[in-house]
Amino acid sequence: MQKRCVDVAVISDLHLGTYACRAAEFLSYLKSISPRLLILNGDIIDGWQFSKHYFPPAHMAVIQEIFQLLSGGTRIIYITGNHDEVLRRYADLQLGNFQLADKVVIEINGKMTWIFHGDVFDHTTKRQAKFWGKLGSNGYASLLAFNRLINWLAKLAGREKLSLSKKVMQQFNKRFVKIEAFETMVAELAIEKKYHCVICGHIHQPGKRVITTEKGSVTYLNSGDWVEHLTALEYHDNDWHIHTHEETTPSTAKLPVLKPQPQVMTNEIAIYLHSLTHSAIG
Repeated sequence: MQKRCVDVAVISDLHLGTYACRAAEFLSYLKSISPRLLILNGDIIDGWQFSKHYFPPAHMAVIQEIFQLLSGGTRIIYITGNHDEVLRRYADLQLGNFQLADKVVIEINGKMTWIFHGDVFDHTTKRQAKFWGKLGSNGYASLLAFNRLINWLAKLAGREKLSLSKKVMQQFNKRFVKIEAFETMVAELAIEKKYHCVICGHIHQPGKRVITTEKGSVTYLNSGDWVEHLTALEYHDNDWHIHTHEETTPSTAKLPVLKPQPQVMTNEIAIYLHSLTHSAIG
């Protein structure tokens, strides 16, 4: 398979180690791209639901493919999320082309992009609400398993697939996370910090839009998830794009193999890593 050249790829909410994870599809996506920089933007390994009794070969193959990209020269930044928050104690770790951080700021062709998972803005992951968040996460995983059974039966009956879990997630985001308020809060802070773009994950809702306030404007992007939407953010042709992986057919080359490489910050230029704390962004 001819790989697509991508300058930067950002993915989030893979949730390896859970029944909800679409590891096979994600592995197919990884094998279809050749990124200069791969950013794993939180909830890659699900520490909330992780069990030593469940980590199938497809999940291990994803980790192996990530290491394969790393050994092939791809720079990889792992940004921690709420489901893999145990890694936050090791933030700012750097081993060769691999870095672990709580947030990152990169410069692409003179434009500053702020990237972090986004759970710090979500009150449902703080204090006592964290317990209910974990409980809800387990219920969501059960719903996904039930949804797959329903779709299997629907396929046998010759009917279209249903996505009960997606509808439940949308209602949860509407009532509790409040996506529009989340996006506005993130954008306002990014504008205040003079960034051109801000990228989050966490809410499992891929998106790209320009948010404008009286203080300025910023491009807000969300990488979505690999549970329902199978989406990633890709930077190529001097712009960010939302890429949706097709389930039935492998991702094919839509870009020429050889492209002019934009000035993405690397070790030779500069890269800014900071610990993300509530006080730092409050």
